[in-house]
Amino acid sequence: MASSKPKGLGRSVSIQELAKQPMLGIPERYVRLDNEPSSILSEDATSLQMIPIVDMQQLLMDEATDFKLEKLHSACKEWGIFQLVNHGVSSLLVEKLKYEIEEFYKLPSEEKMRFKIQPEDGRETLESYISELQKLAMTLFGLMEKALKIDKGEIEEMFNDGTQSVRMTYYPPCPQPEMVMGLTPHSDATGITILLQVNGVEGFQIRKDGIWIPVNFLPDAFVVNVGDILEILSNGQYNSIEHRATVNSVKERISIAMFFNPKFEAEIGPTTSLVNLQNPPLFKRVGMEKYTKDFFSRKLNGKSFLELMRKIENGEDSTT
Repeated sequence: MASSKPKGLGRSVSIQELAKQPMLGIPERYVRLDNEPSSILSEDATSLQMIPIVDMQQLLMDEATDFKLEKLHSACKEWGIFQLVNHGVSSLLVEKLKYEIEEFYKLPSEEKMRFKIQPEDGRETLESYISELQKLAMTLFGLMEKALKIDKGEIEEMFNDGTQSVRMTYYPPCPQPEMVMGLTPHSDATGITILLQVNGVEGFQIRKDGIWIPVNFLPDAFVVNVGDILEILSNGQYNSIEHRATVNSVKERISIAMFFNPKFEAEIGPTTSLVNLQNPPLFKRVGMEKYTKDFFSRKLNGKSFLELMRKIENGEDSTT
């Protein structure tokens, strides 16, 4: 039930317009068809606080120790998600971006369409944000190499001059939120995803040990998701996180996600440094172009796409 804008600022506003109309019930096309109850949530405050917090500033200090890297390593391995604080991206830039996105969604439909036709208008803040997150992502990939104890550049090189995409998503308020799903449960088919909550309305949830856990965003923090590609590159050491988005009954939720992928000519497969006789490859190798085509040929469904990339015990591919 979300409205997304992967390119430009003016795509697909029909859901927002629909939400402005009085509704006594949910239009049939938005009603959930799955049987999984949305109430399978951990409401225990302790579990909410367990989602790892990684301090970027500490990781970048000259005296950064293996212990500090282990915190990043553990977050990627045990959770596949962490909140990144002291990340170095200007809070003024982030707050300006949030403000401009919220103001955009307040515009009449005609004004939004102008951004679709002329997306360069009003893009200065967004472009600056994208540039800062590109630097941040490359720094994270370098730190992950250290944490995995692999050769420098094995992961960074794949993502250097790689592809990035941005998605702004508007989840309108819904009178019966339990009947719809803002975003279908899935893991991202990316290296990492960096998520920013724009307007402070919660609704992002992760699945861990069969339980859906709400993520309470910390002030001035980014949420970083491990994607399927990073799970493959780490030969299963890191865990891509299955997640979903729910909607609020009284207020819209707005988020902006940035996805980081390897360069198009890269080959996706377990990193050489992590494969040996004791640790055989768990995933097959495939070119990034084919990987992308295969992903977009399927619908979102948990971690099913990653399972297609697995090898079976005799070394053959898990699919034919």
